[in-house]
Amino acid sequence: MIEVTLKQIKEWIPCEIDEQYLEHTIKGATIDSRKIEAGNLFIPFKGENTDGHRFVEQALADGAGAAFYQNDAKPETPVEGPIIWVDDTLLALQELAKAYLQSVQPKVIAVTGSNGKTTTKDMIESVLKPNFKVKKTQGNYNNEIGMPLTILELDQDTEISILEMGMSGFHQIELLSEIAQPDIAVITNIGESHMQDLGSREGIARAKFEIVAGLKPDGVLLYDGDEPLLVPHINTLADKQTISIGLGSENEVVCSVDQHDAFGIAFSLNVSEHYQIPILGTHNMRNAAIAITVGKLLGLSYEVIKENIAKVQLTQMRMELHRTDSGIAVINDAYNASPTSMKAAIDTLAAMDGRKLLILADVLELGENSAEMHASVGAYLENKGIDILLTFGEEAKHIHEAGQAFVESAQHFDDKAALIDTVLQAAQPKDNILIKGSRGMALEEVAQALLEQK
Repeated sequence: MIEVTLKQIKEWIPCEIDEQYLEHTIKGATIDSRKIEAGNLFIPFKGENTDGHRFVEQALADGAGAAFYQNDAKPETPVEGPIIWVDDTLLALQELAKAYLQSVQPKVIAVTGSNGKTTTKDMIESVLKPNFKVKKTQGNYNNEIGMPLTILELDQDTEISILEMGMSGFHQIELLSEIAQPDIAVITNIGESHMQDLGSREGIARAKFEIVAGLKPDGVLLYDGDEPLLVPHINTLADKQTISIGLGSENEVVCSVDQHDAFGIAFSLNVSEHYQIPILGTHNMRNAAIAITVGKLLGLSYEVIKENIAKVQLTQMRMELHRTDSGIAVINDAYNASPTSMKAAIDTLAAMDGRKLLILADVLELGENSAEMHASVGAYLENKGIDILLTFGEEAKHIHEAGQAFVESAQHFDDKAALIDTVLQAAQPKDNILIKGSRGMALEEVAQALLEQK
């Protein structure tokens, strides 16, 4: 993690520091005064309803090495101690992260996309970690605050920094890319997430493409080559190397499934290269292909990449397969959802042998087309061989209405406890049960109930 003197910080960012404190050292950074560790830089924010500057003195008393303080938040009585006076604490955090990243100088891999960001990030780490010192974004630290904090966690000898970039509107990924200045940028796909903020899938494509804003002159963009909405943007990058990855034969990296079952996927890239991953869902093949391509760009051999990707481990609740004592396969994919990723999950369930139970909840933030897009998920169930469909939430009712004709049994629930009771009663030994919904719907509670059942 960052460990520098206040003198160094003063050289890196616009600020004022009392000279008596310039030789003080900070180690690490936090925005939470309750989590101060010795030497931390405390970063308060001034919001509409609360002002973090109220906690500066306590943070210093608790062992913080220094604290940012916004000039327009000056208290009535002077604050004693190592204060770094700045015009804007958020901007100062971002400037400090950018300067520190340039000091460490790792290879930076930036990842965005509507679906698959975290999975792809995990896969890239799996490919690279045995051969490099790698640090990736933890959890959802992928916004204008979280990403700079991730950067400040890098050790000086970090060789690879994998930074996930999320957004809910225009210009947010542009900002993150300008801070990170990636060597390799990745767009996993264009889905429907944040439709209510961006208006259309075309808008989402434009927002995701902002990841090239800070791409180094010799940087490389990897992207979903099966997505037509990216084509006009790719055509503007005549001076950058781009690599298209997808199922279509026109892609530079062509993915094809060799075999998939309840234990994972075997697939080929450009016919001649063969890989296996212990992860469900053929949609994860392209994510793996991205990770493999990153490995090649960083000089790893086919044999090394093949061995490393075969041991990939994903963040929890991403197509996470558990088996109960009675042999029920519980696929917990409850971390998040979009209509596109739901359809991909349905394909995974459809390919499994045995009885199939599908549990779906609302996809949030879809805007005015939410009902139509949920209904499209229900319609997608035609000829998929799903035995039982259980839906939960106000919007998921549209999945139920459009899909009930294509399953043997369908029920909709407005109460999660009732849903859980029904699932526990319906589940039989050796069933396959897939659970998916937006993060706010907390469907992992259903998975947990199944796994705790004796």
